[in-house]
Amino acid sequence: MERENSVEFKVSGRYALFSDPINRVGGEKISYQIPTYQALKGIMESVYWKPTIIWLIDEVRVMNLIKTQSEGVRPIDYNGGNTLSIYTYLTNVEYQVKAHFEWNYNRPNLEKDRNENKHYFIAKRMIERGGRRDIFLGTRECQGYVETCKFGEGKGAYDDYGELSFGLMFHGFDYPDETGEDKLIARFWTPVMSNGYIKFLRPNECTIKRKIASIKPKIFDESNFSGLGEFGKGEEKNGLDAETL
Repeated sequence: MERENSVEFKVSGRYALFSDPINRVGGEKISYQIPTYQALKGIMESVYWKPTIIWLIDEVRVMNLIKTQSEGVRPIDYNGGNTLSIYTYLTNVEYQVKAHFEWNYNRPNLEKDRNENKHYFIAKRMIERGGRRDIFLGTRECQGYVETCKFGEGKGAYDDYGELSFGLMFHGFDYPDETGEDKLIARFWTPVMSNGYIKFLRPNECTIKRKIASIKPKIFDESNFSGLGEFGKGEEKNGLDAETL
């Protein structure tokens, strides 16, 4: 790529629930104290995503004090009826996020869609509009809101706090369409917050991994990806500039 293709945005909400998806099936759910890499990547993909690109989360800044609140809920039991569970949410959350995209080279059929200008300016425009799809902070009942921001601006609650380690945490998933391997892998790491800032490891830098299942990558073709029609008409997209987009 010729450019950094980096975007910055603020995401906030009344509640958030960031937890290890491997251990959250049924039962009680307790949020991590900070957002996971996978949760922030999912937010960015809700703002803008195409199978041509892979979003990488570079850094997050925690703006508000970390506070939790427990709620009694009655989820549907697997055997029918309802059961009682206690969910522990983060409350009044706000984060500044810095991310960039790279090409997904495991999809050679989308090579003609690799136009940095197009994807970068669409992503910027979608951030200004709050995203293409609904934004959730870890789980569907936690609605989030995306706005533009300059990463690092404003005063955060942990600006002079020093370092704080959060122990072993879930980082994200390695999906087969991004790795080229027919398996789903969970990644883990030990994040450290320094004066409110957390720098994420790249997925390939995580050393603690666990295989979840053997799966095949999702196929994108004319039946489920209308963007392929753009390339069948002989149009060359690489000449598009910012004004055209």
